[in-house]
Amino acid sequence: MYSGVKTLGGRQFWGDVHFFRDWRIQKRVQSERFRLLDGKDRRFASGSFEQCLAELERQKEIRHLKPYRGKAVVLLHGIMRSAKSFNPFRRELEKRGYHVYSVDYPSTRVPIEQAADYLHQVLQSLEGIDQISLIGHSMGGLVIRAWFQEHEDARIDKVIMLGTPNQGAEMAEALKNFLPFRWVLGDAGQQLAKNESNSARHLAVPSVPFGIIAGGRGEQTNGYNPWLPGDDDGTVTVASAHLEGEADFLRLPCLHMFLMRDKRVIKAALQFLETGKFCPNPVPVETG
Repeated sequence: MYSGVKTLGGRQFWGDVHFFRDWRIQKRVQSERFRLLDGKDRRFASGSFEQCLAELERQKEIRHLKPYRGKAVVLLHGIMRSAKSFNPFRRELEKRGYHVYSVDYPSTRVPIEQAADYLHQVLQSLEGIDQISLIGHSMGGLVIRAWFQEHEDARIDKVIMLGTPNQGAEMAEALKNFLPFRWVLGDAGQQLAKNESNSARHLAVPSVPFGIIAGGRGEQTNGYNPWLPGDDDGTVTVASAHLEGEADFLRLPCLHMFLMRDKRVIKAALQFLETGKFCPNPVPVETG
């Protein structure tokens, strides 16, 4: 039993599998060890999933916590990032009245399909939520596509992908045999390559309306990275971001690493959540 011991997060070694409001149960990668954290990364239980769930139920009673109701947005970070990379996006969504679940998963320690299993467990845990939108940055969008390959949930209404290499990433293809790349990014890094048999190109297309935002400098430019063909955000090409069936596509002058923090991206995403389109009558983003 713990009483709110602060943790360092360990975000490449733990993945969220259960949410209740801002409380979450995480699973240690490649083990059956779990822990219960509050919204400030303080640990209240550790051990089996059942032990953590029992402590969560106790905390619900102590704190008189009730399930959220209504609309939610689930956010999935890219490879080597964490849920905290979405903090500015999360704040704007919450201002609009959405319940927001920013999911941590061990992106460099598991293949994309296993990351999708973490997502599935999270979605199953969202008691009281009747409508869910999914937003993924970079590899997070591929995790969402992998989820659609195996699962369905009538509550899912829209998907947004930010800089997702839907056709595979040229940089990952070039580096896939470079040992440090393999060590650092693991199996998922290999799956980002364009020509791998289990690459992004073979994942399912979302069965709900989905929009894509890509970073780029414009059609008449060579993008931000001279080593990539055509326009790009420094990491992913605009051509690779496209996916057949997209409800809308938007290119903005933004580097890959900043897409989920850029005010223009956030504004466009809010518009898509409300209307299914990125551009008409943009929703203003509060500043300050």
